[in-house]
Amino acid sequence: SATGASQRSTDFSPSHADGQTLEQSVRRARQLFGDTLPRDHLNEKEYALYQRLYGTPVFIDRATEVDRAEVDEEILQEELPDGTTVLLRKNEDGKLEEVEFYEEPEELAETEKREGAKDEESITEAEWKAFREEKAEIYHQNIYQKSAPQGNEFLEDAEEDDFMRAHPLTKAGRFAPSPSTVFLPKETFVDPMSELLTRANHKHLAESANRIFGGQGLPHSATTPPASLQKEQKPIPLDPSRSDMGNIEGDAYMAAVMPGTYATVLSTLVEIRRRLGTPWIEHLLQRKGGPVVLDAGSGGAGILAWHEVIKAEWQRMHEDSGATSYSSAPLGKATVLTGSNVLRHRASKLLENTTFIPRLPDTITSEEQEHTQQPRKLYDVIIAPHTLWPLKQEYQRKEQVEKYWSLLNPKGGVLIILEKGLPRGFEVVAAARQYLLDKHIASPDSTKVEVPLEEQTSKLGEDTRFAQKETGMIIAPCTNHETCPMYQSPGISRGRKDFCFFSQRYIRPPYLQRILDAKDRNHEDVQFSYIALQRGRDQRLPLHDLLGQGVVQNEKTTEEAFEGHEWNTETELRTEADVNPLTLPRLILPALKRRGHIVLDVCTPAGKLERWTVPKSFSKQAFRDARKARWGDLWALGAKTRIPRLVRLGRPSDKFDKKGRRIKKVKNQVIDVNIGAGGFEGMRARQNGRYSQDRKIRGSGGRKGRKKQAYDLEDI
Repeated sequence: SATGASQRSTDFSPSHADGQTLEQSVRRARQLFGDTLPRDHLNEKEYALYQRLYGTPVFIDRATEVDRAEVDEEILQEELPDGTTVLLRKNEDGKLEEVEFYEEPEELAETEKREGAKDEESITEAEWKAFREEKAEIYHQNIYQKSAPQGNEFLEDAEEDDFMRAHPLTKAGRFAPSPSTVFLPKETFVDPMSELLTRANHKHLAESANRIFGGQGLPHSATTPPASLQKEQKPIPLDPSRSDMGNIEGDAYMAAVMPGTYATVLSTLVEIRRRLGTPWIEHLLQRKGGPVVLDAGSGGAGILAWHEVIKAEWQRMHEDSGATSYSSAPLGKATVLTGSNVLRHRASKLLENTTFIPRLPDTITSEEQEHTQQPRKLYDVIIAPHTLWPLKQEYQRKEQVEKYWSLLNPKGGVLIILEKGLPRGFEVVAAARQYLLDKHIASPDSTKVEVPLEEQTSKLGEDTRFAQKETGMIIAPCTNHETCPMYQSPGISRGRKDFCFFSQRYIRPPYLQRILDAKDRNHEDVQFSYIALQRGRDQRLPLHDLLGQGVVQNEKTTEEAFEGHEWNTETELRTEADVNPLTLPRLILPALKRRGHIVLDVCTPAGKLERWTVPKSFSKQAFRDARKARWGDLWALGAKTRIPRLVRLGRPSDKFDKKGRRIKKVKNQVIDVNIGAGGFEGMRARQNGRYSQDRKIRGSGGRKGRKKQAYDLEDI
């Protein structure tokens, strides 16, 4: 009770000069003891404030106070059947009741002793805030450490029993890294970033991140909020190419955007490496100087993801050769687009031997490509996440895609375009895909493109109206080069429900956990839409195919995939040496697991969306692998039934001109035709509203507007 609170010993609590220190003492007692409270720990004022804030506590006695109990109060000790010992004493009615006591930790006793030695000096508000921040940081660091995987292999398959029992083609068609959850590298990403962010006040950083990226949950960062929240679809408001980025904005971008971007870029790079095979990346590593990479939109996160893939591949190469010791991986030359000095200085702490440029290089024309005396710099890999959606006009996006394509190495350069996994983000990626197919990438049924009239040059004996397309291909996610079945009409489609996107889970770093104030989970599933293309090589040609046969992507290969590629003979399974995974359909949604059958929604090599059903009676191996199939996998084991899948594409209500400006819809006009006794007398457009001839002039008191006077031929 509070009756003895006034007799409280001063050994445990200092005196209070004002209400602020009074509240600090009460809150500190709540932090230390929770719902319980030692008797006589608070005085009357403190106890009244405690009751108002937290309600009536459960009173307990200190062990030392029980030992110093008065002689007339008899304390009995009793041993329970389970071996534990309790203390009993008589109450007012003479009955025995259990004495609850609190065993003070040594740390608390030392703290109270130190406080008493300070002549009842209380803790300040700044010290209390620093203590809470340090405690929160330690908590999130411990959680992050416990989430760390034992290994960090992205390109090798996990040694799991389920995976080992999968079909070889099922393993070859797997999507996303292994393990499937991305863990940000501690030495090269998390620790340097945490050190950079210590310069900013955590409260200011969290407030700025919420203000810039749309509030709680940061819906306008790299994360993708669920559709049930009905958040407005917006691109990431901060662009690395901005030159006016401030200190707090730079910290917010690195803390809130770069972790999710790193995870999606890493997932995309692993998929590209699987589809292009070992020769592609080994050729880059063995080349003098290493690969040349451009990060055009993530502030350096794409380069860090590329380095992790390079290191894993370098390790695999030496393990296959039996080498026990080897040098560090040749990371090559990296270039990062950073428009502001703030972001450039911060990114330089994460990346070594990296060139930072304030803007993208100019488009390389065909004449400059032929000039061998002073060749322009070309890139083997261009990573462009979140760079097209912020551009408002369609013609600006096309110019940007054209620039990316011109900067690619024409002897096998890879371009990655990535946006948020939302309908608007998908439409941007799909438009870039269609533009490159129409203007640059040759297909068997489309080898030439019409040159714009202003670019045509007259040459004697040559037809300059059409130009030959280049050799190139789509690496992922599409296994066809037809029009995207989810992007039948260009532009924005209102009410779109179906679009192509994928998901990647990653473990949030501690600083992002603190910004989000997340306590329920420390992982996040970030959704993204992407397209990866290669210039100068095409596996549809036997010269570039890994099997030397040439990949065929049409209705025939779809039929073969539907029949299944499970067996070569009755005892021999098919492998990657028999079937190229680029001829297989891809799962565009998670598999629907039903009792006795699995439903797969796939995009086929013929460029169609279909729903395949794999029942248990179809094949034991196929049914088992279908149950384990993941979103984005390539499916090789066939199905029993297939039906076309209905696609909800919304309504393409908006049309745009060549400059990307919205064209207003033409209103229907009614024409009145006057037919008299003598036949046709004329016709007149019916006009209503403000343009009618009988309109009234505003403020004229009902006076009608002037009517046009009819002129006589004699007056002319």
